[in-house]
Amino acid sequence: MTRSIIDQHSSESQSEEVETGLCPDCETDTIVHDPDRGEQVCKECGLVLTEDPIDYGPEWRAFNAQEHDELSRVGAPLTQSMHDRGLTTTIDWRNKDANGHSMSADKHGQLHRLRVWQERIRTKNAGERNLKYALSEIDRMVSALGVPKPVKETASVIYRQALEQDLIRGRSIEGVATSALYTACRKEGIPRSLEEVTSVSRVDQREIGRTYRYIADELDINLEPTNPRQFVPRFCSELDVDKDVETKAIEIIDRTTEKGLHSGKSPTGFAAAAIYAAGLLCDETIPQRAVADTAQTTVVTVRNRYREQLEAIDQQPTT
Repeated sequence: MTRSIIDQHSSESQSEEVETGLCPDCETDTIVHDPDRGEQVCKECGLVLTEDPIDYGPEWRAFNAQEHDELSRVGAPLTQSMHDRGLTTTIDWRNKDANGHSMSADKHGQLHRLRVWQERIRTKNAGERNLKYALSEIDRMVSALGVPKPVKETASVIYRQALEQDLIRGRSIEGVATSALYTACRKEGIPRSLEEVTSVSRVDQREIGRTYRYIADELDINLEPTNPRQFVPRFCSELDVDKDVETKAIEIIDRTTEKGLHSGKSPTGFAAAAIYAAGLLCDETIPQRAVADTAQTTVVTVRNRYREQLEAIDQQPTT
């Protein structure tokens, strides 16, 4: 009985100190909340002040990714890359039931009609239809460029912001969608040149550049100038050159950019010239045409830039 009274008094005293934000053990104000365990813990001494016995995790166990996917009962996460953020239901194109069995021929026509109406009711008005088309364009270009999913999400958010601020008026949907993707690539640090983005777009490079500058200015998106060294690993991989050439090309770019030689020049052409110059210094033959085609630039640009770079670092290729 006495012990119960002592425990109750201790619990009341501990609760009072938790309310004041002090640890009853070390008397410091370093109490934090652990959302995973539902506990209040002192960072200084590790004392658990309050705890919630409820386990918010799943009641099942999974030992690999396949078991996790099979046992999970939740839907896909919300995404900005779909006009409805992934909240609507999609009828699968395969004519199979929930158990994976093929359905009868009589049901095929009914399912086809359901799919048609499903696609129609997913968009309520012309605005949603235009948004759906723009996001599908972004998805198509992302697949063609081979950029990761976070870039697609960022591009979708940028397009939605441009739509909310009425920046689409007077401009093509394809142009704004392409500009949003190019902005997202630069924002996420994914090296894709304007020429590469243009090659998968349905609009010309001049419109993309003009729309990109307008959107970046209106949405107050401040981007650092593209560093040519970002393109070197991908170009070297496509050219299948030695690792020493890649290292030397990055060194050439670092030394020449310190002197401001890259200012006002195309980053892809500058990177291509550095790779060609590195090949000469490392005694590895790399055709100028192959380097130019990989960087989507001209042979004349490669030839002029690599000479400037070698002169700036005061090195000449071995003969």
